[in-house]
Amino acid sequence: MSKFNKSKNFINRELSWIEFNKRVLEECRDTNHPLFERLRFLSITCSNLDEFFMVRVGSLMDQIKAGFNKKDPAGLTPKEQLVKIHSNVTKLVSKQCSYYNRSLKIALGKENIKFLKPGDLNEEQREFVKNYYRRNVFPVLTPMLLDSSSAFPLILNKSLNIGLIIEKNGEKSFATVQVPSVLPRIVVLPGEADFDIILLEDIIKTNLKTLFGSDNILSCGCYRITRNADMTVDEEGAEDLLEAIEESLKQRKWGAVVRLEIEKGINKDIVRTLEKEMEISKIQEYALNVPLDLTFLNKLISIKKYKYLCYEPIKPVNPLKNMEYEDIFSVISRKDILLSHPYESFEPVIEFIRQAAEDPSVLAIKQVLYRVSGNSPIVKSLIRAAENGKQVTVLVELKARFDEENNIIWAKQLEKAGCHVIYGLVGLKVHCKLILVVRKEKDGIKRYVHMGTGNYNDVTAKIYTDLGLFTTNPYFGQDASVIFNMLSGHSIPKELKKTCIAPLNLRERFLYLIEHERDNALNGKPAKIIAKMNSLVDRHVIEALYDASCAGVKIRLIVRGICCLRPNIKGVSENISVISIVGRFLEHSRIYYFYNNGEEDLYLSSADWMNRNLDRRVELLFPIEDADVKNKLKRILNTQLNDTIKARMLNSDGSYSHIDKRGGKKALDSQRVFYETTLDAHNNSLNRTERSKKKWREEGFQVRPRQPQN
Repeated sequence: MSKFNKSKNFINRELSWIEFNKRVLEECRDTNHPLFERLRFLSITCSNLDEFFMVRVGSLMDQIKAGFNKKDPAGLTPKEQLVKIHSNVTKLVSKQCSYYNRSLKIALGKENIKFLKPGDLNEEQREFVKNYYRRNVFPVLTPMLLDSSSAFPLILNKSLNIGLIIEKNGEKSFATVQVPSVLPRIVVLPGEADFDIILLEDIIKTNLKTLFGSDNILSCGCYRITRNADMTVDEEGAEDLLEAIEESLKQRKWGAVVRLEIEKGINKDIVRTLEKEMEISKIQEYALNVPLDLTFLNKLISIKKYKYLCYEPIKPVNPLKNMEYEDIFSVISRKDILLSHPYESFEPVIEFIRQAAEDPSVLAIKQVLYRVSGNSPIVKSLIRAAENGKQVTVLVELKARFDEENNIIWAKQLEKAGCHVIYGLVGLKVHCKLILVVRKEKDGIKRYVHMGTGNYNDVTAKIYTDLGLFTTNPYFGQDASVIFNMLSGHSIPKELKKTCIAPLNLRERFLYLIEHERDNALNGKPAKIIAKMNSLVDRHVIEALYDASCAGVKIRLIVRGICCLRPNIKGVSENISVISIVGRFLEHSRIYYFYNNGEEDLYLSSADWMNRNLDRRVELLFPIEDADVKNKLKRILNTQLNDTIKARMLNSDGSYSHIDKRGGKKALDSQRVFYETTLDAHNNSLNRTERSKKKWREEGFQVRPRQPQN
């Protein structure tokens, strides 16, 4: 047993996640963000909490139900975790309400954007609401009364509802009305100067008498439930994985209730009825003095009239644009190309697949799809490639959480077009990011590879920071072929030349790299580790880092979200520091740096240091060998490590604090620096290219597009 395997050395995973959501919420207070961007951060924290309860809390509830009492690495049983979660989420929700009521709503009012209650309406607005309800809302509503002859209605996950206490024939009864999600929650009221808004639930509340006739409505209030959506699919026993996933999606809507959100001040009889019928306790309840489900604010953000309250859309640089007189295969053939999204455009990846689909020299395209957009240009190109007679193999991961339905639709379309579609692997999620294009050229068959840290999603590529590498290195090409053969043939690869994959050898590789730095330090050599990832949870990796720290290895970690490692513990982690960067873009790239006695090994990966990534997913780790690409990655790491604006430092107690700028530290926002330096580098490159073209013309040469190689 490791000497570091003590509960005091670990932070609970769930509490660390709540700390991350707290950092996201703090962005609401940053007035350097445009107002609507601050609203967006608030909305994100609400949708994050929904997913947290559906998956993480849902899983804990299942453990308690099954009588599972094993403690986590931080020494907490599932029941103890639930108690701490409730305490911490209650504080978080209180901050959400406070920021909305005391800051954001006031700031909206200064922009003449006002949320009105029924009592605030003028005569014209009251008449408008009356007509709007009669024409648009009333026909959609379905009131449901609970009495001795009826069962409690099934309440849909995440739906907004109005609970009522009704007096009927001298007896009190419970009733409920779902606020229809098919109608806009934000209703804009008539008016010239201001942008007045009333919420749909307030319109319904004002007109409840139309639903219950002569019955006396004693009280009403909004409530919202969250259900357990942690799906379990019997993959081993499933004859058809696609059908099994489709069936489990239906079941997700009706999982056990894990959270009840209620309007502050709601009648106690309504709450007692909900507690009884949904079998929940006080520890699962949250009372809010703001409208429930603040994700509706995203609809407000999309109003074109207020574009000035949002960030200007980023204009990503296309580093291959100045090479537009060549086909993309010629460009990639010359040298490895690293793209840094969203600062550099995702367009070259889309163009790579598009050209491969149309190029007569391309024989085969193979790709892994985990999460793609609803209107994916990449999927359309894959379909086009199949229609053009190319061999197209696509692994569509049906188990990508909350994207299952979207992926099922794409999988069926790809299969219909003639693509060979693999529906994931039994017991594993395929999370690696990999494309292989096989092309027949003058010198024989050539393989073009794209590997990355992020999904092949053209929408999220504009808001997630990710890295992708184009290469024709034959060793990477050979590895890509072996990996795809493994995925399609369910075989275990005998040998990979450059890459490592989970769950086969990725854990062992990471541990070896950490231990190698430890050994160098013990032998008096300089040793250093820098690692950037989304989450750090795996106990074995954390213990290896503690061991390396004690040996004298300097370890600097950039962990956006969950971090179960405690830094700065005497005799354990004195040489480890951890920062988290939360800014305009979601930090999503995974970079791993090991000093290796001056050789400086750099890797990119689809994997975080989490149990699920190392043991239950197919993940990819690949080394960076091109000197220019290595230097680019080192600049990224160094810039982020020096961030003093959007970075927070993890303290040994699990809390986070802003970077202390005393002692001459300059203000530095790494995301802003990346964007500005990328633009500058691109403009300089364009100027050089234009000067070269001008010189060629002056010397009598024609500049024309290069034809694809055959």
